[in-house]
Amino acid sequence: MKPLRLAVANKNYSSWSMRPWVLLTQAGIAFEEIQLKFSDDAGVIGIDPYSPTRQVPVLIIDGEPVWDSLAICEAVAELFPDKRLWPADARARQIARSICAEMHGGFRSLRDAMPMNIRASLPGRGMSPAVQKDVDRIVEIWQSCRARYGKGGELLFGEFGIADAYYAPVATRFRTYAVALPPAAQRYAEALLALPAVREWMAQARHETEFVRADEPYA
Repeated sequence: MKPLRLAVANKNYSSWSMRPWVLLTQAGIAFEEIQLKFSDDAGVIGIDPYSPTRQVPVLIIDGEPVWDSLAICEAVAELFPDKRLWPADARARQIARSICAEMHGGFRSLRDAMPMNIRASLPGRGMSPAVQKDVDRIVEIWQSCRARYGKGGELLFGEFGIADAYYAPVATRFRTYAVALPPAAQRYAEALLALPAVREWMAQARHETEFVRADEPYA
């Protein structure tokens, strides 16, 4: 197999790019990063050779693209079964897939009102009853998984896996907007932010200088 290649956009803004990047990096899977940039209207400059959807992220496997972050994570789990990126327990695995799919397709109010912006500090911005409802559901997911399956470590299912990579951008949002969390959820958010791959992504995000107007509603 040729080396994996992963196309991502601005680390400050691209939550979808962050998920597979953190997954590969934290799992110790080698890949070549293709760093692209958002345009002012949140299109991706230079994406055409890589993705049929013209969106990031896209993983190139043996010259063929896999697009959509959840499809990428599934493909990586298949390629590297020894990394145990889904839980070994069948029921835990079902729940992990469910909460990733819920993150993938849900929480629209949170996404819209609190876009990922790692460089920023925007306490209190974007909060509304609809956003609080999304936050409460995320807290419920985190606390339930930690209580039921998290005994083996600090993460949702104990050891690091796809579900943690999926919720890592949410932890950055909660920090940016100073969202109050109950103690168990706060501890999990801090465990996510302490992962070496997450710290590296955030460090690189803070060094970016591009300003993307579409992702800066409070500027």
